Amino acid sequence: MPENKPQSFANHARWDPIFHFFMLPVSALLLLWALAHAIRHFSHEALAWVVAALLISLIIFKARMYALKVQDRVIRLEERLRLANLPGRDVAVPALTEGQWVALRFASDAELPHLAEKAAASNLSPKQIKQAIQSWRADFFRV
Repeated sequence: MPENKPQSFANHARWDPIFHFFMLPVSALLLLWALAHAIRHFSHEALAWVVAALLISLIIFKARMYALKVQDRVIRLEERLRLANLPGRDVAVPALTEGQWVALRFASDAELPHLAEKAAASNLSPKQIKQAIQSWRADFFRV
């Protein structure tokens, strides 16, 4: 996503072309090919191809999930610190889920306290939090 384009709920999702349009489809095709080959021509070698293709697919998937999980934890920490350090903020930081914290990163400083309290009280989903944001704070660093 170009960094000069304003970000909003409608366009905040990021696509990594190498991951989404090359690694995922190619690993899925490799796995399907290996399965089809093993079904048609069953042998130990064909079974090894299925295991190898499955292993490659899992490595690709897990590497992406690990990176996103680490990033979510960093975002959670950043948002807790941001909320706690806002001027005039003297109440406790609400208990929110990781997904709620990650969604709150898009809220401006002015809306963050109210939206965080509302998310905690009403158990808003990350999507509901993002939809409730009036003044969008862009995040161009998501993996």
